[in-house]
Amino acid sequence: MADVATPLAGTELDHELERMLAIERFDPPDGFREKALVSDPAVYERAERDPEGWWAEQARALDWAEPWTQVLDWENAPFAKWFVGGRLNACANCLDRHVEAGLGDRVAYHWYGEEGEQRDISYAELLAETKRLANALLDRGIKAGDVVGIYLPMIPEVIVAMLACARIGAPHNVVFGGFSPEAVRERMEFSEARALITVDAARRKGKTAAIKPAVDEVVGGLEHLETVVVVRHTGEQVPMQDGRDVWYDEIVAAADPECPAEPFDAEHPLYVLYTSGSTAKPKGILHTTGGYLTGVACTHRLVFDLDADHDVYWCAADVGWVTGHSYIVYGPLANATTSVMYEGAPDYPGKDVWWSLVERYGVTVLYTAPTAIRACMKWGAEEPNKHDLSSLRLLGTVGEPINPKAWLWYHRVVGGGRCPIVDTWWQTETGHIMITPLPGIVPTKPGSATRPFPGISADVVNADGEPIDEGTGLLVLRRPWPGMLRTLYRDDERFKEVYWSRFGERTYLVGDAARKDEDGYFWILGRIDDVINVSAHRLSTAEVESAIVSHERVAEAAVVGQPDELTGQAIVAFVTLVGGGDGDDALREDIRGHVAARIGKIARPKRIIWADDLPKTRSGKIMRRLLRDVAEGRELGDVTTLRDPVVMAEISEKVAAGEEEE
Repeated sequence: MADVATPLAGTELDHELERMLAIERFDPPDGFREKALVSDPAVYERAERDPEGWWAEQARALDWAEPWTQVLDWENAPFAKWFVGGRLNACANCLDRHVEAGLGDRVAYHWYGEEGEQRDISYAELLAETKRLANALLDRGIKAGDVVGIYLPMIPEVIVAMLACARIGAPHNVVFGGFSPEAVRERMEFSEARALITVDAARRKGKTAAIKPAVDEVVGGLEHLETVVVVRHTGEQVPMQDGRDVWYDEIVAAADPECPAEPFDAEHPLYVLYTSGSTAKPKGILHTTGGYLTGVACTHRLVFDLDADHDVYWCAADVGWVTGHSYIVYGPLANATTSVMYEGAPDYPGKDVWWSLVERYGVTVLYTAPTAIRACMKWGAEEPNKHDLSSLRLLGTVGEPINPKAWLWYHRVVGGGRCPIVDTWWQTETGHIMITPLPGIVPTKPGSATRPFPGISADVVNADGEPIDEGTGLLVLRRPWPGMLRTLYRDDERFKEVYWSRFGERTYLVGDAARKDEDGYFWILGRIDDVINVSAHRLSTAEVESAIVSHERVAEAAVVGQPDELTGQAIVAFVTLVGGGDGDDALREDIRGHVAARIGKIARPKRIIWADDLPKTRSGKIMRRLLRDVAEGRELGDVTTLRDPVVMAEISEKVAAGEEEE
């Protein structure tokens, strides 16, 4: 075991992080490169020279019932087909082949419930239950091509449900458990789901919320929805509709234990996952089987330097998001990984619960979001310092750009200074990781996702689509990749318009702004519309937020623009302080000066509003739209998707009372 840095907290840690901010580049730790799965940088050149050959090599790590005749068909761009003619079954690749190889007793998931319940589920046990549920769905008339909705919390049954659908070729449509029942109805209606798998009730931070009765209120009029399967989780008494509703445990127990895994065409739909519909109807991202499974298995193995025989891997996300689909379910299971799965919040029953789980299960690889890291920073280094985290050897981030201060805190406090960090950029649409360091060969820079994964062609271009060698512009992808979305479900025209219209049908417009530095490293700056134009200077909200958060008193910040007669737009910063509470005018000026020193005077916030917390969705993303509304004095829009709607009420009261600097 590598030496672990001495735990630090308080002022001593602040000084250490300030010193580390001056370090621009972190090489792979001593000893890591020699043992890494990828230790030769020539992998990039090889993949670039023959990208189709590279992806074919990765696909051969899977079991195919029939081989493909063509790696990529790109004639009808932007509609791609990968591994044309090949046939396989995603569930068999995640379960059957490992059990047949003698790994049936290996733990697939260490599940830990919110109230301390524990279950270890082996690959053999997972396969047995998946077969029975697959048969139960077939018995209810579900067939290949039928959409099955899944609305479950982070319990093992959500994994079984996804795999059972994959086994019989029924695309699943998972809805994040934190979304409202109305969101469930909307997604079931758009996808014309024939079945829905849900739960009696769900728990969150010691409270229980009835789910089945709420779902009943909104799905009754959906003519396509013929079956509702209900998991008994909390024991709540819930109404059951004769003929439509069935108990999960009862139909699984009654089902035939044998269910052969039918091979499907590589382009057979695996799942539909809907993105937010804040400006229009939700977009149904359609992923297919062969290319997607190739992409997630390959990236999971190489990005996380996975040793399936020894690693204990934890992606601390939710299955309801694409991160959960790709790096809790399909990628890890395809690689015969032992994973940790946690039902609860990161601060319940205590703010050290994550670190207690790392210690309990000997987690070696941890993958989480910058939002969660910033929350842990706010709670203090004392929480992780309570536990032995020496098992960790690799850390990862996902979901949004990470500011350097959070990156360094993660590296120093959680990783003990010995763990490389893989900062990953990708999207629901891309299916798998696209830009990331390979930890054994790529030096990292705090805040940069570094370079495209082998076989991926990414670029930064100006408004006319011309490449930018160094500077800020629009992030694009230049060629197809296996895990790419194939279309928007039942909306091909919108698919072409949203992603492939601006620069032609062979260049994918990501929708993110990015900067490429002198070393060719990519710095993701956030969505294109997350740019503030101050006196003709385009400033990334992520860049300004990083500057604010690098102040020693600041725990978290969110920046928005508001109309300004003099400068066009002005910067408004919502700031949460370390330890909570409000600052004073002197601290406001100090923060402004701090931002000016790091970016320039043009980036100084015109207004700084103190906030005890920031409005976040249940997945942890900051809702800047609501902050723009309150900054500009507009009536707030929908707040039902917020993790804690009270946060916006408190911020609105402060702004209305004039408790900020004009």
